[in-house]
Amino acid sequence: MEIAAHMKDATARGQFEALLGRHRGLVFKVAHSYSRDAEDRADLAQEIAAQLWRAWPSYDPRRPLATWMYRIALNVGISHLRGRSRHDAHHVPLDEDHHGIAGGQGAEEGLQLQALQRLIAGFDPLNRALLLLYLDERSHREIAEILGLTETNVATRIGRLKQRLRERLCPKEG
Repeated sequence: MEIAAHMKDATARGQFEALLGRHRGLVFKVAHSYSRDAEDRADLAQEIAAQLWRAWPSYDPRRPLATWMYRIALNVGISHLRGRSRHDAHHVPLDEDHHGIAGGQGAEEGLQLQALQRLIAGFDPLNRALLLLYLDERSHREIAEILGLTETNVATRIGRLKQRLRERLCPKEG
């Protein structure tokens, strides 16, 4: 019996490692959005992976995998940010290439992305999660399911966030 249980655990671990490998970009996007430097991102990515592993036995394969992963990753990211806020009075914007997020872009696009990231870093955790999911081209329905909001609330919040970003990125001149 003990050998069978070990084999089952090894199979589950292998399935999970493959899943994590295919979706590592999701983990790094969340870690990037809720941390302030490379060391903090690495710690957060590890914590997200650990929480996903703990929750793996409860995953329902009838549900979308990315939705399940985002829900867990965002909850870990938000908890991490709240914990950091207790220790740090200020959030330092990120200015480096982040796991390929800004890689392969021209200098101007890189600067625009950094400006956008600084603005997003100033938003509260829920709005940051909304923008992350929106920029990842998730549907309003999927965002609502991940964040526990209604689709109408998601649409309204995204509209307001887009307007705030436009106002800050492209202020009207004189």
